[in-house]
Amino acid sequence: MQIGSILISSMLCFIPTFSPNIPLGPGLSAAPAAVLSSTGSLPKGPADTPAAALQQAATSPASAGQEKSEQGAEKEEDVELSSPAVETWGEFSPGKGFVIGRGKAGSLSLSAYALARYINQMPTGQTFTDHLGNERAVDTRNDFFSHRIMIFLTGWLATPKFYYNIFLWTVNTTAQQGIFATLGYQFSRKFSLYAGILGNPGSRSIGGSHPYWLAPDRVMADEFFRNYFTMGISAQGELIPGLWWNATAGNNNSSLGIKAVELDRKLTVGGSVWWMPTTKEFGPRGAYGDWEMHDKVATRFGFSVSHSPENRQTATPTTGTSNNTTIRLADSLNPFDTGTLAPGVTVESLDYDLLAVDAGVKYRGIFLQAEVYNRWLDNFQADGPLPVNQIHDWGLYVQAAFFPIKQKLELYAATSQIFADKSAGFSNSSEYIVGANFYPWNSRNYRLNAQVIDVNRSPVSSTFGYYVGGQKGTTVSVAMSIFY
Repeated sequence: MQIGSILISSMLCFIPTFSPNIPLGPGLSAAPAAVLSSTGSLPKGPADTPAAALQQAATSPASAGQEKSEQGAEKEEDVELSSPAVETWGEFSPGKGFVIGRGKAGSLSLSAYALARYINQMPTGQTFTDHLGNERAVDTRNDFFSHRIMIFLTGWLATPKFYYNIFLWTVNTTAQQGIFATLGYQFSRKFSLYAGILGNPGSRSIGGSHPYWLAPDRVMADEFFRNYFTMGISAQGELIPGLWWNATAGNNNSSLGIKAVELDRKLTVGGSVWWMPTTKEFGPRGAYGDWEMHDKVATRFGFSVSHSPENRQTATPTTGTSNNTTIRLADSLNPFDTGTLAPGVTVESLDYDLLAVDAGVKYRGIFLQAEVYNRWLDNFQADGPLPVNQIHDWGLYVQAAFFPIKQKLELYAATSQIFADKSAGFSNSSEYIVGANFYPWNSRNYRLNAQVIDVNRSPVSSTFGYYVGGQKGTTVSVAMSIFY
């Protein structure tokens, strides 16, 4: 993390170039970062704002695309310096944080997210049988980790329309670390263009809602079917109030840990559309759960598609351990590992296609959401014959939550059902979850989470989330997270 220290120090050197006396406009609370008041406390932002205020903002003239008032030039300049940014519907979006500096040259804000977690996957000593009849060990965990940490340096340069986001990211359970950036130009609410790291569309959770989920990590169906993050370009906009779209093109399904020489020339493409017809919003960041206590029924309906030609992402097509680890078959095996689909045969490349449809509703602290996935793996290229030409799996999750104590205690339940391709020899999987969130400081941004998962044949195998391949049993987790 020495690189991160140098980066932060370098950015802090930029502070003297800003003018601390620039007037702040009334739209500041919707900007990507908040400003410390004269008492040193943070003003409330979208994450801590009642739903009525969010609904009013979503239908206000500024939200509909009115970016400048017809006042004098001096007043117009002040508003421009503090005008709210267009929402950036991406996975790695900063919080409101602290404004370090702001002036005519640009702005710089600091935001961060941190999660500490305990997880216990039970029972120990399990084995499972894969679709070819091989017995395999289940490597369960019982550990504490400072799990995920992100630090954001974000703002605008030259014009409030030119947006930048530089961030440090680490997941200690997988020993992954990185420094990434996203640059974008927000032409209007109807069209913005970004380049850098982005989420491949294919699941509603990729659309910028993190960390406002019911639990700190995804449910099993979402984790199994979803896309990951790549380097590329994306465009997005609001066609009419409450109706959003985005489209992306990138290198592959997941760029994390992948070198340029391990990529082929084929690109991953995808897109998503979501409609919020009743209130034109669905809470801050499109959040799961209704901490904001909507007094009008908020609804969201959407779909996502993605196409990704994938290879083993190694220096040579069939030798060495595959670096492409994000795609899993329904028995949790990596399709690029030798012997996964046929003894002694290595898959060199395949096509991954995903279609997801989602719907959600919120009202007075009650939240309900479901998403249905269809995934196809086909166009296999291998160094030997394979018993299948295509593998089609589908599944869904349902999540529900309510607040027995308003904005303090949230109880939730969820289930995932994964219906595997039985013609290819795979078996179904499922899970059932109960959990609770405690919000100690009158904000969605600070919470204590605890949950219990009953897992039946996990198809997901990763130390990132809650699941290990083949597990049949119970997983208990407790976590504390902060976000500012």
